[in-house]
Amino acid sequence: MISFKQLPLEAKAAVAAGVVFFSMMLSRSYLAEQLELRMRRRLLRLQMALFANTLMLIGSLHVWRCTVTMFSRSSAASSFFFMPWKIAVFMFLALAHSSFFTLLFLVAEEPYFFSLAAYTCLGSYILLIFFLFTLGSVEQAYKFLAGRSAKASTGNKNSRRAMKPVLAVMLTAVLTVIGLLNASRPPTVNSVEVPVHKLPSAMNNLKVVLLSDIHLGPTVGKTKLAMIVRMVKDLKPDITVIVGDLTDSEAEIIRPAVEPLGELNSPLGTYFVTGNHEYYTSDVSNWFELLKSFNIRPLHNENVKIVSPKSADDWFCLAGVDDIEADVLRYSGHGMDLKRALRGCSSEHAIVLLAHQPIAAKWALQERPDINLILSGHTHGGQMFPLNAGAYFLNPFFVGLYKVGQNTFVYVSPGTMYFGIPMRLGSRAEITEIILRSP
Repeated sequence: MISFKQLPLEAKAAVAAGVVFFSMMLSRSYLAEQLELRMRRRLLRLQMALFANTLMLIGSLHVWRCTVTMFSRSSAASSFFFMPWKIAVFMFLALAHSSFFTLLFLVAEEPYFFSLAAYTCLGSYILLIFFLFTLGSVEQAYKFLAGRSAKASTGNKNSRRAMKPVLAVMLTAVLTVIGLLNASRPPTVNSVEVPVHKLPSAMNNLKVVLLSDIHLGPTVGKTKLAMIVRMVKDLKPDITVIVGDLTDSEAEIIRPAVEPLGELNSPLGTYFVTGNHEYYTSDVSNWFELLKSFNIRPLHNENVKIVSPKSADDWFCLAGVDDIEADVLRYSGHGMDLKRALRGCSSEHAIVLLAHQPIAAKWALQERPDINLILSGHTHGGQMFPLNAGAYFLNPFFVGLYKVGQNTFVYVSPGTMYFGIPMRLGSRAEITEIILRSP
């Protein structure tokens, strides 16, 4: 029987990840009610950071072997540039691993440079792992198809082997720069017209501005939020809605960064529903109070009547549900409760639902097919290559406008900012201007 010491490093890292994951499940199931809230919050975040790092360690070992160990056995090891390169790779991996811990220690009104550098390295790390794996797979496929006829001299063989990491690093560097430039641009304003069944004619052309996934935290601060608020005010919306993942931090720590939200002054109100990241902060109650102080109303499995300024008899039902992650985390007093959220909302009036995750939108329509419009976020449009494919296949609605049935639409925002990694590849940050049309 093989002992733990005899396992390769990758296997040891996988075992460590399994242990951390088991401890997360154990603490959620048995310690959630016994620990004080602040302690539970810190434990959850520490466990998540450790779990991510143990998984990343498997990839980091592969990166080190491909970019350092491989060249240490060749003439390149005697080069003047090899030691600086070795240090650079080590620092790159160390920064990528440290990114998850910035959530615990480096959150303020504006992002720290260290946090931006660490999360940039994390984005490059994902790209580099992808290219190393893809190029390695292509190499193995070529060897298999070429067979014995592909024999070459040792020099040519070593040269081909060296090309893989060099090409992977070059592609990673180019796409990192493109991703950073793309994410640094202001969000695009996307105007979408949506016909809403049973919307009163007096409310035709009502303008709803949709924000989602701002992720105030290590890499998004007050300056970016102030820019978003200015753009929203320029659109002059009747209603502003924020459909979750506003933050990645506790309310007390990042309160100064949230102040620009107080400038939102939509005449028919500004509304908010939780996303999964609000529950990761374990500070939802404080966030609700903070948002209320800025005249932003959280819809905690509840609804409001949006009444036309022209006639009190013309209105529609705007409802919001808690994010489904609250159920997974067993967050006391929270969880998606559609019946409660739609209490008093009948099919005689138009119904608009705010639900952070597209999967929640799907569940809502299965239970209440009379909902006319659901506004979601969560997917970020994948945010960056190659994560786009995973986000596409894991969500029933990916990004943009979907028609479901005869009178129902779902709109999924690609996100107004980004989570952690200050990069976007294959997606664009967006502020959505939704024009409601009466039939």
